[in-house]
Amino acid sequence: MLPQVKPTKIRSLSTMITLDNTTFTKLIQSSTNSRSPTRGKLVQSHIIKTGYTPPLFLNNTLMNMYLKCKEPDNALQVFDEMPERNIVSWNSLISAYTQTGRFVNAKQVFRVARVENCVSKYTYASMLSVCARTGDLELGKVVHGLIVVSGVGFDAFLSNPLVGMYSKCGRVDQARVVFDVCDGLDEVSWNSMISGYVNAGLHYEMLQVLVEMHRRGVRFGSYVLGSVLNACCTGFSFCLTWGKLLHACSVKVGWDVDVIVGTALLDMYAKTGDLNDAILVFNILRDKNVVMYNAMIAGLLRGEGVNDELVKKSLDLFINMQRYGLRPSEFTFSTMVKACIAFQDLEFGKQIHAHVIKNNLQSDEYIGSVLVEFYSLWKLMNDALICFDSTKKRDIVIWTSMIVGYAQNGEYERALGLFGELYSFGLNSDEFTVSTVLSACANLGGVRFGEQVQSYAVKTGIVNSSVVVNSLVYMYAKSGDIDAANRMFEVADKFDVVSWSVMICSAAYHGCAKEALTMFDLMVSSGVAPNDVAFLGVLTACSHGGLVEEGFRRYETMKRDYAITPTEKHSACIVDLFGRAGRLSEAESFIIDSGFSHAPVMRRALLSSCRIHKNTEIAKRVAERLIKLDPQASSSYVLLYNIYNDAGMETQATKVRDLMSNRRIKKEPGLSWIEVENRVHSFLVGDKSHLRSEKIYEKLYDVLEKIKKIGYDGGKNDGLMVNHHSEKLAVVLGLISLPLSAPVRVMKNLRVCQDCHNVMKLISKIENREIVLRDPIRFHRFRDGSCSCGDYW
Repeated sequence: MLPQVKPTKIRSLSTMITLDNTTFTKLIQSSTNSRSPTRGKLVQSHIIKTGYTPPLFLNNTLMNMYLKCKEPDNALQVFDEMPERNIVSWNSLISAYTQTGRFVNAKQVFRVARVENCVSKYTYASMLSVCARTGDLELGKVVHGLIVVSGVGFDAFLSNPLVGMYSKCGRVDQARVVFDVCDGLDEVSWNSMISGYVNAGLHYEMLQVLVEMHRRGVRFGSYVLGSVLNACCTGFSFCLTWGKLLHACSVKVGWDVDVIVGTALLDMYAKTGDLNDAILVFNILRDKNVVMYNAMIAGLLRGEGVNDELVKKSLDLFINMQRYGLRPSEFTFSTMVKACIAFQDLEFGKQIHAHVIKNNLQSDEYIGSVLVEFYSLWKLMNDALICFDSTKKRDIVIWTSMIVGYAQNGEYERALGLFGELYSFGLNSDEFTVSTVLSACANLGGVRFGEQVQSYAVKTGIVNSSVVVNSLVYMYAKSGDIDAANRMFEVADKFDVVSWSVMICSAAYHGCAKEALTMFDLMVSSGVAPNDVAFLGVLTACSHGGLVEEGFRRYETMKRDYAITPTEKHSACIVDLFGRAGRLSEAESFIIDSGFSHAPVMRRALLSSCRIHKNTEIAKRVAERLIKLDPQASSSYVLLYNIYNDAGMETQATKVRDLMSNRRIKKEPGLSWIEVENRVHSFLVGDKSHLRSEKIYEKLYDVLEKIKKIGYDGGKNDGLMVNHHSEKLAVVLGLISLPLSAPVRVMKNLRVCQDCHNVMKLISKIENREIVLRDPIRFHRFRDGSCSCGDYW
């Protein structure tokens, strides 16, 4: 025999005809309580079908049911069809609009309700909430005035939303006035006032209210303690002392194991660097949640004192939270990836990424941003791009991370292309993004694209930012337009040490030694203390200008007067300074005494000088040591080979070449590039892949014939056609593509050779063109048959 099932639904609509208003109300209220509108809708459909006119209270009950069941549109429809309305009806309508985020409509309804004289203290409370959420201080003041005029009184019911409204609208002073005149302060009142001071950053005022609350015998609640403890994380004076006092209070009243208070205590100790107490609080807390684990993990990885032991502890916590069935949040994963970035742990970072995918969080923009940064650190730009593409909502942070990744890894064209995409999406870039893009333009030599970025900075109003101004100066200077760099520097509102350093280094690399020294002296006389970069520019200028005694004097001044410890770059400048002047023995002794004898850059500088002065004896000794220090650097072998070859020591030169072959060391190919028509054109030696190769070589042979008539005797060198070097091809493209008034600016990844240097001087004369050639060491500015370096490079 089958068991009988008790019916739970109304058997038929016909049986409801005899139901009265009380029954209707109970059915609707049952839907309200269960948050399921099914029975309420059945009642409404029956009312409509039978043509029954429900009384006002029944319509209000029906509206309330739809609001509680989160169907505000149905509530609005009921309101529109009501033949009469009262204060409850209007308040419910305002609530419906507020729940759906239609704050403008809620304000309009409030104005109509005032005209209909259908407002109460509940209406005022609702409107104050709307004003707080929209930041509408003016309307909030109007509502405050209406409360005063209406005479409903300043009890806690209205004072609390008034305090909240003023606090969220940035007028915590007015909130305090309302708080002081409130009749019958309750716990919410004190919480609201304390939260207002916390949000405004007025910590001492917050503490005063807290003390007064204690004096009046108001018992601290978890919300109050949590708010104040969170404020103690911000680092104001004696914040940890106050935090520990509140910790003691929370223990006394039994709130220390509360979820809100316990998490706030943990976060406070972690953020203030008191890890021992943070760990104690964490161990005491029961029923730990994800927020607690996040606070503890972030605390272990915060600050400069992070070590391998703390990283291991954070890893153990990450594992434990999953072991206990807690699902890591977006913050958990992003924190762990940042730890992998700090300690450069690629494998563990990949495992965290796998967990991100497993938890289906790869589309989160915050996680995506740190993953892009992580893979960029390891030069895995394709993996970084996958993370970037997987992020659905791309904010300016992740765009900037991707652009920075490309720029830091030398993929400047892709960085500029991505910035173009960012612009097409209509997102506004900040100063940091624009600065990064300008840096990419500088390294690429893309002055035309840099000018477009400058126009964008002007249009968006960030061009006056010191970061952008310094980047513009750097971009123009490194692109070879020193005049534009000087103009940008002159129109800047204020000069900081970065601005001065950029200009000093720019003058140095352009061979303007005296100008660099003059600018350095101006910086010091204006009260700006030089940094290590400014001194590096000064020493470079002295090296390129042959100012040996001046350079060594500045080097000693840096150590003695400014207490700046020389780096290997500063020391390499002194080696280069002595070496270029032919004082090779002094340079070699300086390397030994400098404390950087292990640095390859020091001996490489001396080896370059050995080639200039054709000293094979010292060159051999330096090269042998250099090759031991950096056996995979091709430049050391190439320099020694050229020294032997120039000296006619073919046997020794062949041995160097054989050594390179046996060790499978390949010379870095010479690459030159030039910006023409908003596009960067690159060339290798003997390159014929360019679309205009035929015209390029035709023009090249033409200018070579012309310069031969005025003394050029170049042609072949060691069996290689130096006439087809990459910088020659790039310069010729500029000659046939750029206007006669425009200088030809070419960038090169290797130092310019002697033959190309001679050719550029002669081309500048016969073509009556300015040619700017940038190699890794310096700029060469060719005009009317001479170079700015004075043939000293």
